[in-house]
Amino acid sequence: MQYGIQERMGFLEITGEIGAGKTTVCKALLNQLDSHTKTAFILNGNLSELQLLQAIVEDFGLQVKSKNKITMLNELNKFLLEQLEHGNNVVLIIDEAQNLKPSLLEQVRLLSNLETEKEKLLQIILVGQPELKEKLASRELKQLRQRITIRYHIAPLSRHEVESYVSHRLRVAGCANGDIFKKDAIEDIFRFSGGIPRLINIACDKSLLAGYIADRKTIDSDVVKKCIKEIEGVFDEHC
Repeated sequence: MQYGIQERMGFLEITGEIGAGKTTVCKALLNQLDSHTKTAFILNGNLSELQLLQAIVEDFGLQVKSKNKITMLNELNKFLLEQLEHGNNVVLIIDEAQNLKPSLLEQVRLLSNLETEKEKLLQIILVGQPELKEKLASRELKQLRQRITIRYHIAPLSRHEVESYVSHRLRVAGCANGDIFKKDAIEDIFRFSGGIPRLINIACDKSLLAGYIADRKTIDSDVVKKCIKEIEGVFDEHC
């Protein structure tokens, strides 16, 4: 994503399953960009064409006298040219892009026409679930699909990556002991989550709470299995 922005590649597509960490990656990106990169982050795709354009303009911090399409496009184009003059880059990130109607995606494509002969003034990152790829494969969005220069799919974590991920989260939380979760517990968490970070977080959080209540220093497979049952809706009085 950083490469695509720095090189002004235009359109980028990031996909991943529910809970794979797409929004987290976007927020991490925003925290790493320097002051020469201006950003707008749209989280809601269930908007009309005018509402989407208004959301983009407002997130860039622009004030418009009239909220009609022509006025907002003119102000956006003026803003992009000003940023280019100052040596800045401008990035639009649209999360949950699989929810955008084809007409909205086409409007987003038209925004990419705001460019000079040499420079793309707006870098656009479409982030969404795998359904986004299917939507972009449709015939009516052929022009948009051809403009996407970088595509990346966030895959689930492997068994080894899950163990490293859990250890990292524990360290960030201030835990010096990285062996709280036994190997068999990590194995159960991996099987339950399928490597999806959101599910890993849920299973670990509940297991840690159960371990705290039971005054246990380590979390083994028995604790995790009981907690997974409750997560899945099977009540267990010990978790």
